[in-house]
Amino acid sequence: MYTKDYKVRPSKHFISTWMRKWDADVETLRSMIENAYKTEKVSKNKYELYAHAKGKSRKLILIKDDEYKEIFIITGAEGK
Repeated sequence: MYTKDYKVRPSKHFISTWMRKWDADVETLRSMIENAYKTEKVSKNKYELYAHAKGKSRKLILIKDDEYKEIFIITGAEGK
């Protein structure tokens, strides 16, 4: 998923839970989005991305808004 011209904006929930747990910043999230090994389009603007970070699989649920050039990260999850 192309993100260079898009602003990455995580939700307050995502910041206080997953970003803190993963010790991630916005640039880390941007690289996870760029290097996702699987991307599923769930609805018109909603995506589920799967990426590897620090030896684990991470899942990001996000909304890509082409009008405002913004990617809003709703929540995340992690696997093995």
